Amino acid sequence: MAIRKKVAVVTGGNRGIGLEICRQLGGQGFHVLLTSRNAVKGAAAVRALGREGLEVSYHKLDVTSAASIGRLAAYIRKKFGRVDVLVNNAGIYLDGGGWDETGESISERALTESVDKVRATLETNLIGPYQLCQSLLPLMLKRRHGRIVNVSSGSGQLAAMGAREAAYRMSKTALNAMTRIFAAELKGKDILVNAFCPGWVKTDMGGPNARRSPAEGADTAVWLATLKKGGPSGGFFRDRKPIPW
Repeated sequence: MAIRKKVAVVTGGNRGIGLEICRQLGGQGFHVLLTSRNAVKGAAAVRALGREGLEVSYHKLDVTSAASIGRLAAYIRKKFGRVDVLVNNAGIYLDGGGWDETGESISERALTESVDKVRATLETNLIGPYQLCQSLLPLMLKRRHGRIVNVSSGSGQLAAMGAREAAYRMSKTALNAMTRIFAAELKGKDILVNAFCPGWVKTDMGGPNARRSPAEGADTAVWLATLKKGGPSGGFFRDRKPIPW
């Protein structure tokens, strides 16, 4: 049954930036559908947000599984009849090493990195978001309204491309390209597609040396998710400002 309240779908919403995006969108009056691969952790996150007075529900999702994405889309069509916002937040970092105290990558070099790591990273960070867009865009097109926000990274900027973390870097560069392609195909419609870099955020992925809080990392995502008609599309942002590709 269709509902009147706007619906936002957030992948990887059980922790870190994803959880904070769910919190902030819920605070702006959305019904948030929080998705995650781990159902126990996802349900716990929904209960925690519910105790804050937010309207949040849960659906299990493995972004690397076309069948799981199909089940999510079918559930949304039946339960809500609409999707107003899709935040492609779920992502992995398999390169190893992480970052030093200055934010420089200390992961393995491209020359020796496992191709299996590259393949797995692309499945989660690129193919998953691509299939989600294909599956949920028809609902946006039906209502002639939608916002798609892709959580990218400065690591994927060609303008500042560096060494190491090849799998992660390439996945985010490709996600940026995907953002531009969908934005171009949807030009003239009130469906805005953008990517953003949250910065170096203190999460499980970002590590304890990171300088930003999850709330700071989520801010630009929520801004993009709530853009007014005629807002930017096909852009790459940090702190609500355009940055080079």
